Amino acid sequence: MRRAVFLDRDGVINLAVVRDGKPYPPANLAALQILPGVSDALQALHLASYLLIVVTNQPDVARGTTSRAVVEEMNDYLSGQLPIDEFRTCFHDNADNCDCRKPKPGALIAAAKLHGIDLAESYMIGDRWRDILAGQQAGCKTIFIDYGYDEKQPESVDFRVQSLAQAARIILRGTNEKG
Repeated sequence: MRRAVFLDRDGVINLAVVRDGKPYPPANLAALQILPGVSDALQALHLASYLLIVVTNQPDVARGTTSRAVVEEMNDYLSGQLPIDEFRTCFHDNADNCDCRKPKPGALIAAAKLHGIDLAESYMIGDRWRDILAGQQAGCKTIFIDYGYDEKQPESVDFRVQSLAQAARIILRGTNEKG
């Protein structure tokens, strides 16, 4: 069985646009900024044989405020810059009640089946309660990047950090202790 690090996109890999204390995705590729330390953190995880799978909710497509092509252009750009193995993007909104929209764990479970991933040996890293709950429901360890958003917070997490770089250090330290 393989190990994976599941990652939210906006706020974990790239800068989220914060308005009124809440995070939003960048509007287009020109506004997309990879966060400091992300490239090195992902490279280190990749070298430690973790699959890197981005699991992102992009409901603005269903809401008609962003096109699917714009979201895919951003994902393609990030794939070209970073050692990401796969993007799993949910384009639905809450009312669609799909199983791929976090906090439901469907996207993580589907990736695990496809790639032979041991979810108990894997991590979900996110900056919102939905990310953490999806990881918990899938059976992953969870790492919450806490930006202090003015919204619901996760009820419990395995680790609370300030950046993806800190999260990677925790994961790699655990990997080295076991190996």
